[in-house]
Parts: sequence; C-alpha cells; structure tokens
Amino acid sequence: MTLFFPDLNVWLALSDSGHVHSRDAWSWLKSLPGDSRLVFSRYTQIGLLRLLVTPSIMGSAALTVGGAWKVYDRWLEDPQVEFYPEPRDVEPSLRRSTVAFASQKAPKAIGDCWLLACARELNAALVTFDRALHDLSRKQGHTAILPA
Repeated sequence: MTLFFPDLNVWLALSDSGHVHSRDAWSWLKSLPGDSRLVFSRYTQIGLLRLLVTPSIMGSAALTVGGAWKVYDRWLEDPQVEFYPEPRDVEPSLRRSTVAFASQKAPKAIGDCWLLACARELNAALVTFDRALHDLSRKQGHTAILPA
C-alpha cells in the first residue's frame, strides 16, 4: 500500500470541479493503483473546510459550513481516503523542515513545513501543485509529486 498526502491545493482541486487544477488532480487520482491511500490530517481537513466556505476562494460556489462537511464526509466514504491523526513524533521533523527558513519571516513556510513533516512521518508521498513546496520537499530528501 502506498500513502499519498495531498496538499490543500490538491484536495480543493479534487473537491471543486471549477478549480483550475481539477482535471489534472482527477487524472492523477485515477492513475493511482487500487491499493493506494490518500491521507487527510487535521490540518488538511480544517484547511479544506475553511477554503470551501470562503467566498474569496470559491466565489459564488462557496459552501455553507454544513455543505463543506458534506464534501469532506463524501471523501471519507471513499475506501482509498483515510484520516490519520497527527504523527506522534512530528515536531522534530517540523523543526528540521523549518531550519532553511530560520532567519526569515516566512509565514507560508510554516504551513508548508508542517505538511512536509507530516508526510515524512507518515511515510507518505507529498502531493502538491505548489512548485516551491515540491522543490522544498525534494531538497529535504522526501518524495513529492506534482500531479500536473
């Protein structure tokens, strides 16, 4: 079994058919072997819910909170999708991931490093449309996939 840890931009593209990367995300997902698993963490769960209800992201397709939960619940009905709790030893991995940004004011890097640390600790491939996150992951010796 291979674990894949999608970034928020991938979950959103898979959840919103109007997303610019939706077609690429679905092509990638359909290409996976049947024993593959996609992992939600609390961070990606909350992030997807937040994005789905945000009008500046979703425009007129923004959902209610109840509607966003329904999207998430449909994902969990898929046998290839699972929720994994935070890995027990994720903090040392997070600290290692942030070393490259230690002298910078880089708020986006904190979230990106969290995703990378979780993927690393879960032994899952990080999947993202974000080229900078993809490159960071590869620089730190972790598997990263650009579905486009």
